[in-house]
Amino acid sequence: MLTILGFAMIATFLVLIMMKKMSPIAALVLIPALFCVFVGKGAHLGDYVLDGVTDLAPTAAMLMFAIVYFGVMIDVGLFDPIVRGILKFCKADPMRIVVGTAVLAAIVSLDGDGSTTFMITVSAMYPLYKRLKMSLVVMTGVAAMANGVMNTLPWGGPTARAATALKLDASDIFVPMIPALLVGLLFVFVLSYVLGVRERRRLGVLTLDDVLEEEKETETVLIGAGGSGDGKVSMRKGGTAGVGVAVGGAGSGTDAPEDDKGSADSGDDDGFQVLDPDRATLRPKLYWFNALLTLSLLTAMIMEWLPIPVLFLIGAALALSVNFPHIPSQKARLAAHADNVLNVSGMVFAAAVFTGVLQGTGMVDHMAKWMVDVIPGSMGPHMALVTGVLSLPLTYFMSNDGFYFGVLPVLAEAGAAHGVTPLEMARASLVGQPLHMSSPLVPAVYVLVGMAKVEFGDHTKFVVKWAALTCLVILGAGMLFGII
Repeated sequence: MLTILGFAMIATFLVLIMMKKMSPIAALVLIPALFCVFVGKGAHLGDYVLDGVTDLAPTAAMLMFAIVYFGVMIDVGLFDPIVRGILKFCKADPMRIVVGTAVLAAIVSLDGDGSTTFMITVSAMYPLYKRLKMSLVVMTGVAAMANGVMNTLPWGGPTARAATALKLDASDIFVPMIPALLVGLLFVFVLSYVLGVRERRRLGVLTLDDVLEEEKETETVLIGAGGSGDGKVSMRKGGTAGVGVAVGGAGSGTDAPEDDKGSADSGDDDGFQVLDPDRATLRPKLYWFNALLTLSLLTAMIMEWLPIPVLFLIGAALALSVNFPHIPSQKARLAAHADNVLNVSGMVFAAAVFTGVLQGTGMVDHMAKWMVDVIPGSMGPHMALVTGVLSLPLTYFMSNDGFYFGVLPVLAEAGAAHGVTPLEMARASLVGQPLHMSSPLVPAVYVLVGMAKVEFGDHTKFVVKWAALTCLVILGAGMLFGII
């Protein structure tokens, strides 16, 4: 009974948010509360929620202060050179921009933290997508998949959990998996190219000669940011010269693919305000201080000198104090980023209700046991393959902790009875990470969709099929190379 109710609760949640019948926050709170009553444990709802909040409180704190920190870094101009460099490389070609998104997300993912990756990637790429009227779900989908592949790094979490659960060395799990993971990352880049070509066909290629190299051209691109320039650029669609259009105007994009409807032009038109050379918050004299502070923060995070929430709390306090020494200015910066902070932290605490009820009622344990029990005995010798396939739905519908500490040991025991080594099982368990990073139970995904101003349901509808395909490519490569 608990198994059926668990799957029904998850299905109800996904259907309602994808059909936009409920907001994610409302669905994350009300649906599990209702199912908790159905299970007959409504009297314990408070305990379950508090347990969930306790588990996720450090994550919520980390996200709150990380958003403030990176928001301040955007305000003072730390990422302006990155955006200018990407724009110069992409030359306003949608295909190059999508591929650039995947490459940037993969590189930034080396720090092992998904929230940081998404904040930096969206900060750099969002203005390009908005001004060129590109589909924002393409940006969130590509970033999530690239980060999902890179999330298998030993310091990223899943590999360390698998090693701990099965008492193995993390390097013995990860190093042999590198060829398969590289194939998966290459597939994400190829997919980014395909999605970028689709965007190019929809929007055309905007020609920006020697973009951002001279002040006059900078003002032409940055319309709406400083109030200067007529915003005229030439546009080619399908190889035919078109009429000059204002890049920030109504423009094209009405024939968006069905997957992307409602996301190609959502939210306010922020344009290239992150690149506005005249904005009052710029601190050019403090650029190297801010760069060194950010590098130190990321280094401390990778080296685990302090808990991540503490690092971002200290970092945000330093960034505000040094860049904006006057209290009214600090209040203004906090107010400017309050929407993002409230949106993301609200999502995290709402997700705490969902995870608290799933775990507290025992639904997640019954679901995992049922999935293990339905595996036919004849599949015993192929338990690594089974584990790889199961990692897709299980890491999507439950936390990494639940899967690696609750399910993987059971699967590994079943595999050991048929001669499958724990190392093979551990490697196979990493396959589902590209899909896991878009799970509604992963707090970082709310940073991604929140900063990109994309509906979570739109992101889910777009990314699930591509992320699942990426997982299967990694699994296939692992089997082909004899790793799994």
